[in-house]
Amino acid sequence: MTTPTNQPTAHTFHPHPDLEVTLSEAGSGRTILILHGGGGPFTVDSLAQYLANHSINPMHTLTPTHPGWNGTPRPDWFCGIDDLALTYLQYLEDRKLSNVVVIGTSIGGWIASEMALRDNASRITNLILIDPVGVQVDGAEIRDFFSLDPRGVAEYAYHDAQRFYFDPATLPPEQLSRQKANVATLRIFAGEHMYDPKLLRRLKRVKVPTLIIWGESDRIVTPNYGIGYAAAFPNARLEVIKEAGHLPHIEQPAAVSALIDGFLI
Repeated sequence: MTTPTNQPTAHTFHPHPDLEVTLSEAGSGRTILILHGGGGPFTVDSLAQYLANHSINPMHTLTPTHPGWNGTPRPDWFCGIDDLALTYLQYLEDRKLSNVVVIGTSIGGWIASEMALRDNASRITNLILIDPVGVQVDGAEIRDFFSLDPRGVAEYAYHDAQRFYFDPATLPPEQLSRQKANVATLRIFAGEHMYDPKLLRRLKRVKVPTLIIWGESDRIVTPNYGIGYAAAFPNARLEVIKEAGHLPHIEQPAAVSALIDGFLI
C-alpha cells in the first residue's frame, strides 16, 4: 500500500490479470475518489490539488485514469460504465477504505452514480456530481457530442468558448493524437447517446447526501437536465454556477470549491 503525500504519486493496481489501472494519489485525511470525464484526467488535476492541499480540511485524493485514456491499456472486454464502477468499488474494498467521498465530472458522474448503486458495503458516504451524464431526462436531451467539431465542442461545453477553443492545427501531433484516441475511448464506454435508459429510476436507491453542481451555460447537458438528474436522488441538491459550462470547476474554480467546502466541512 502506498503512503499518500501532498505531492501526487502514481501507482497501479491490477483488478484482473489483463487489466491495469493507474491512479494518482496525494494528501491525507478523508478519502475522496475523483473520476474524470471524457477530456481525461487533466480536467480534474486542479480539483485534486485543491482538495489534497486544503488549508482547513485536507483530503486523501485518489484520481484514476480510466483504462484507455491517455494511451493506457484497455482489454477489449473492458468496455462499459459498469466495468469502471465495479473496478473502483473493488479498489476501495481492497484498500479497506470507508467514509469515501466520490466526485465525478461528466461521465465520471455517471460512473460515480453507478458505484453508489452497487455499493453494498456502504463505503461511499457522499457524492458530488459535476455536470454528469448517464440518464435520460424527458425534454432535456444530451447534445450529440460526437457530431461536434473542436470549435463546436468549445461553444457547447464552455461559457467562454473563445478562451477554451484550441485550433487542432496548432496542437503538437502527440497531443492531437491523444485527444482523438480519448474521444474514441469515450464512445466505447458511453455509447452514442451517453446514457443508460434504466438508470434514472434506479437512483432513488442512492440514499447518501449528494451535491450536484451545474454550469449555467452548459449546452452539452443543460441545467434542465440537471434538474431532472437531481430530482431522481432522494437526498440531493442542485447548485447552478453562473458563467460556467460543462466543466465549472475549470471555468469557476472558486465557486465550485466553495460549494464543495460547504458540503463536506
